[in-house]
Amino acid sequence: MTTIQNHLDFAADNLASVSDSPRLDAEVLLAFVLAKNRSYLRAWNDKKLDVPIISHFESLISQRLDGVPIAYLTGTREFWSREFIVSPDVLIPRPDTELLIELCLAQIPEDSPFKILDLGTGSGAIVVTLAAERPNAKVFAVDASFAALEIAQKNAHFHECQNVEFILSDWFSAVPEIEFDLIVSNPPYISAEDEHLSQGDVRFEPKTALIAAENGLRDIKVIATEAKNYLKPHGQLWFEHGYNQAEDVQHILTELNYFEVQTYHDLAGQPRVTTGKFTQHSFGIKNVDVGRVAA
Repeated sequence: MTTIQNHLDFAADNLASVSDSPRLDAEVLLAFVLAKNRSYLRAWNDKKLDVPIISHFESLISQRLDGVPIAYLTGTREFWSREFIVSPDVLIPRPDTELLIELCLAQIPEDSPFKILDLGTGSGAIVVTLAAERPNAKVFAVDASFAALEIAQKNAHFHECQNVEFILSDWFSAVPEIEFDLIVSNPPYISAEDEHLSQGDVRFEPKTALIAAENGLRDIKVIATEAKNYLKPHGQLWFEHGYNQAEDVQHILTELNYFEVQTYHDLAGQPRVTTGKFTQHSFGIKNVDVGRVAA
């Protein structure tokens, strides 16, 4: 068993017990070890592998059998058609968050020095994407984890984003007194009792970036309360949240006198993103069912 085809077949058979896409996992990992793309594996499927390559590949397969996410094994994850560096210090960027990106981009003029704040930036997937798509904007990235900020800075550098400033801060504690046009956050929003914490990739992700007190709503409440001091008049606050939290997030925002509170649904029909503008009066809530919003 020395050829690419042999090793892929064997690995895929073994991964079938732990993965919904065993063949894809095997191909991604072998392509990573070989520093080739997956088409190379098909074009040269009868090529024999050297012992060091086999050893490295088998080590990764063993870790994958233990449940370690592919993104942590390869150190990268694609988001918004860009490759992002990831590590166990940050959450793995997910397709669901692309809805948040699309909605925010629709609000940010292409030729304006819009000021944007990303709270809990993690890998920088949100902040780097917004900065790259709107190079005239001034974007600030906040995280309480120094290790996470290092990853985000690497991603900003990799994608040549010169318009991002990084701040080590527990939410707003070290954020300068700036009025922002838009504040965005994908904060911790999972309850500590949620059964999903013991399933899939989430088992390996940093718990501080996942879990929030008060049934997952504590950090959303803190951010929404403090954001009022940092938003321009009619400035916008955007949250990604859990599929079952829309009503709670709407209530939090309206109780704090945000207006034009709206919840947007993802492609699976789940309420995923809620936004509001700040003022002293609330003008009600409406739900908007969308899959994609033009950027």
